[in-house]
Amino acid sequence: MHIIDLHCDALMKLADAKGKLSYADSAQLDTNKSRLQKGDVKVQSFAIFIEPDIKSDQKFQAALDQIYYLKNEVLAKNIEMKQIMNWRDFDQLKENEIGAMLTLEGVDAIGNDIQKLSILHELGVLSVGLTWNNANLAADGAGEPRGAGLTSFGKEIVQFNNQHRIITDVSHLCEKAFWDVIEIADFPIASHSNSKVLCNHVRNLTDQQARALFEKDGLIHVVFNPPFINESGKATIPDLIKHIDHFCSLGGVDKIGFGSDFDGISTKVTKLEDSSKYQNLVNELLKYYSEEQVKGFAYQNFLNHRPI
Repeated sequence: MHIIDLHCDALMKLADAKGKLSYADSAQLDTNKSRLQKGDVKVQSFAIFIEPDIKSDQKFQAALDQIYYLKNEVLAKNIEMKQIMNWRDFDQLKENEIGAMLTLEGVDAIGNDIQKLSILHELGVLSVGLTWNNANLAADGAGEPRGAGLTSFGKEIVQFNNQHRIITDVSHLCEKAFWDVIEIADFPIASHSNSKVLCNHVRNLTDQQARALFEKDGLIHVVFNPPFINESGKATIPDLIKHIDHFCSLGGVDKIGFGSDFDGISTKVTKLEDSSKYQNLVNELLKYYSEEQVKGFAYQNFLNHRPI
């Protein structure tokens, strides 16, 4: 069964390695091409994530560097990989092709310059998360104790996203900023978050937040990071499915997907350690849900709700 995965951090690893990793088959990449093929991942989103300790005047260049590695290591050297540049491109992928979609995890790279976001969009960014865990000029992230909402610049970014049919990703926002986004975003989504009811992690979503996303036709893509699944920090596939079950109970059966966070997590769900193991999750889900519902989780829910 095909998979659309909305979040991985392979570009950060590729940039850090400065061309010394083969995207085709490097064992250091959870989402290398070989593993995507084995797991039947049809589209993989690649996040641009800039480490907080990088100097402000170097962050935009760091973002461009990661796009360079997408273009030159992922795409140029692997003919099966095709960049998704617009929402219709999902429908143009051939049987043997895998789509690669650029996302932005935190707008630190653009400083206070919306033109830089426009450049990133021209280069293929289709989803924008305003923050990582820290605060920036747009909003406070989930790890910022102040917990403030969107700034005027943050609201300008959401309006830019609306105008250009770009997803606004809420996964790393503090709760106040989340509600500000829900109020004004046309295309909100949580690309890699779980239920706070089942695991009280600062990055997870309350039932009220989940319902608000569903009411706005927004999706929640569950994340495979064990500390977001249960407090023990160790997790199995059935433990992950509990989060899917819970979101379904809130009315989200047609608005759930996957956002693994592979290549950005240090511990793994048992039997779901990298992209090649995706069908283990699919097979377990088929024990509890209809094939149509599982296809929804795997890829169809996202296709049905993308901003066409």
